Order: sequence, then C-alpha cells, then structure tokens
Amino acid sequence: MLFLSVLTTIAAVGGVNAASSFASSADGRYQLSAAQAPVLNAANPGIDNWKFTIKEKTGKKQTVKGFGAAVTDATVTAFNKLSASARSQLLNDLMTPAGINFNLLRHTVASSDLSGDPAYTYDDAGGKVDTSLANFNLGDRGNAMVSLLANMRRLQPNLTILGTPWSPPGWMKVNQKLIGGGTGNNKLNHAYDNAYAQYFVKYIQAYESGGAHIDAITIQNEPLNNKDDMPTLLVQQDESGALIRDKVGPALRAAGLNTQIWAWDHNQDVYSYPETVMNMAGQYVQAAAWHCYAGNGPNNWTPLTQFHNQFPNKEQYMTECWTAVGTTDWVHSSSFNLFPLQNWANGIIAWTLGSFTGGGPALSGGGNCHQCTGLVTVSADGSNYKKEIDYYMMGQFSKYIPKGAVIVDGTGSWLFDDGTGLESVASINPDGTRTVVIQNRYNHDIWVQVGTESESQTWNARVPGFSVTTWLLPKA
Repeated sequence: MLFLSVLTTIAAVGGVNAASSFASSADGRYQLSAAQAPVLNAANPGIDNWKFTIKEKTGKKQTVKGFGAAVTDATVTAFNKLSASARSQLLNDLMTPAGINFNLLRHTVASSDLSGDPAYTYDDAGGKVDTSLANFNLGDRGNAMVSLLANMRRLQPNLTILGTPWSPPGWMKVNQKLIGGGTGNNKLNHAYDNAYAQYFVKYIQAYESGGAHIDAITIQNEPLNNKDDMPTLLVQQDESGALIRDKVGPALRAAGLNTQIWAWDHNQDVYSYPETVMNMAGQYVQAAAWHCYAGNGPNNWTPLTQFHNQFPNKEQYMTECWTAVGTTDWVHSSSFNLFPLQNWANGIIAWTLGSFTGGGPALSGGGNCHQCTGLVTVSADGSNYKKEIDYYMMGQFSKYIPKGAVIVDGTGSWLFDDGTGLESVASINPDGTRTVVIQNRYNHDIWVQVGTESESQTWNARVPGFSVTTWLLPKA
C-alpha cells in the first residue's frame, strides 16, 4: 500500500498536467494498480523499447457506448447467494466509477445454457399454444433478474441494457419443444409470427414496470447455433430480416417503445448475415452484434471494419466472448476488448458477469458451458467472492475509457508469429484527456513511447511484462 501511496502522491504533485498509469498483470502483482506514470521525453533506463503514435486530432473514429458483461440466471443465483452487504459492495465495485464503472450489460431473456434446470421461457403455457400470451409471466427467475438489473440501473444511471433470448416458447417452434425436440425442426413456426413479436413487447413492458428499462434487443442469440440440449432457435438471415422488418420492428413501434434492435449476435465469420438483415430491415436496426468464437486475434475482428465501411451510420458491439478460469487467460479477455475497439466497435460485453466458483449453475447436458466462469466467482456457500483476472482486464478499459469517449487511430501495434508483441488502442475523452491502453505480451518490462499530435515530445514510461497498462494523458 505504501508503494501505491507514493506513486499516487508523485502523480498528484505533478499537478493537472501530469499523466498517470494503472496496470493489471498476469501474475496478479498489479490489479488496477498504480504503475510508472509516463513523462514527456523521459529517458530509457536501458530496456527494450516500443513506440506507438496516436492521432487524437485527425484520426477520430467511433464513439464509445460502454463496457460490461452478461447477466445470466447463473449470475443472479450466484450474486443472490452473497450476504446483502457483500452483494452491495460487489455491485458498487462493478457499476460505479469508484470501481470498474460498467455501463453496458446484456441479459438473458429467460433460459440460456447458464440457467439451472429446468429450462423455461416467459410463456411456456404447459406446452399449449397461447397466441394471446394470456399465460405470460416472468416467474421467480424472471423477477429475480428484473430486481438485479433494476438495482444495477440505480447504481449506474448511464447504463445500457441489451436483452437476448436463447429461444422463444416451445409452442412457437415447429418442433413444439423448448429443448429436446431435435434439431431438424428447431425453427420458428411462422403461423405464430405475430405472437412472437408481441412476446418481445410484453417482455420489455414487464421489465420496464419493474425498473429495468431495456434499451436494445437482439431477436435471437447465435441464430445459426442449432443445438438440442439447450434453448436455441435456427433463424436464417433472410428470415431474420423479414421478422424484424415485418413483425418485431413494427410491433415495438406500435407499442410506443423506443427499444433498439441489433442484428446478428453471432460470430465474425458470417458477414453476410448482418449485411442481409441491415439491407432488409435497416429502418428498424441500429447496430450489429458480434461474438468472438471465430477467433480472437487481430485479423478475426476485421469484418467489423468492413461492416463500418459499408454501413458507416450503424453501430457495432462485441456482445459475447467467454471466460473460463484455467482455460482462457489474460490475453484472451484483454484482446476481446482491444481488437474490436480497433475495428470500430462501440461497446464490449463479456460472457459472463458472475457465476459460482468453477462455473454454473448451468443446464444439464454436455453441450452447455459448465466451465464458463464469471468475471466474478462466488463460493458455493456464498461466504465469499473473487474478482478473477478477467475482471481486472475488463477494468483496464471500462474504468478509464468513459462513455462518450472517441476511439482514435494510431500506429505501432504488432504481434509476431510467436505471439509476442505489443498492441494498443487509444481514446480522446469528453473532458479532453486521452487514454492509451497497452497490451504487453512480453514476459518482461518494455519502455514504451507514445507520440501524439498535440506534443512535440513522446510520453515515455516502463510498462510491466505480461500486463495491460492504461495511461491517462492530460488534456492537450
């Protein structure tokens, strides 16, 4: 603590024109901790050197809308296991500027794979057709979700919430089963298209009445992921476009709802899907949503730049990338922030916010993500929780790149074939300060220089090995 206090004092003594630095490292030595602050024209003490440039005047790109994670039934169950005081402290750490300041969440509309048994929707109706939605009911788990989201919204007034269903009620599907009906007819029965659209209206209205305003929806999680042991629904791209254009979009507007619709919500390797939806239903679709499972390297995220070039007035979000203690690592969780931001993403959402230690609860069945762990994991008895490495990696972006910041272009990011190298992304913030996030994949410290368009000299400092380090540069 003395070390941190000294660094903080040094930064404070430097006055309003001083820069500061905070890092999180793979070994846990740094956890959003003060690091060596960059100084203009500081001399290299004799270690390896790397140079970036940022174009904060001439290279302005997309506006940042937020960072956060998915609130699943597993998240609600795990967080509700904590004592009221522990849960209050955790939510403050997650949702306020004193913590990592999450302001963008995705929640599961009824069951996902990260739900306890049995799978459910908000209008199961005992398997009987219910076109009037007379049996619509959030149920205990839906109401628990509303309660947590409403609490989060109270803590974070700038919160954006995206809602995503894994499946509509089973009676709306050709196979008439939520799960276990086979993959051959796991698709929407279009005789019930109107009821399908009204299901979204009733869900949004029910959440609103509980204090959990929903800002946006995707109509289907991973619409090409057709599985039988978890809630899924196969929706082809032209089918999705028609449903949004002819049914869901008009139903939301007729109900007086300003809820946005985001297209796709699946991997980066089927570019034609969001392209088709945007071309068919662009008047109702404000953004494209992308997952990371086609790869999480620099080249995997370039379709987002392609999408921006084709649809420059639409937003984009990275809406799902998993974390699993012991399987994924710090590079993974920092990369699914960094690379989408380099490629015009407006926001980042990890999968998932919270779980029990080791993962879960999850639905029975081998195809479900029993090993998915949250950014925060809770002991089975609720006596304690742990902020995993992914929490700190997300925080390196979310805490220091505020909503309304503008990502700027730059140079110097490079990875070698052996996986070493440095990557960065930078923003100019609403108050004129600048943020530079640096991912150092070397196992040793690197002397980093950042050239700007505002200063004739470079900002220089030591960046720890195997870390993500965030520099806060003063207003130019």
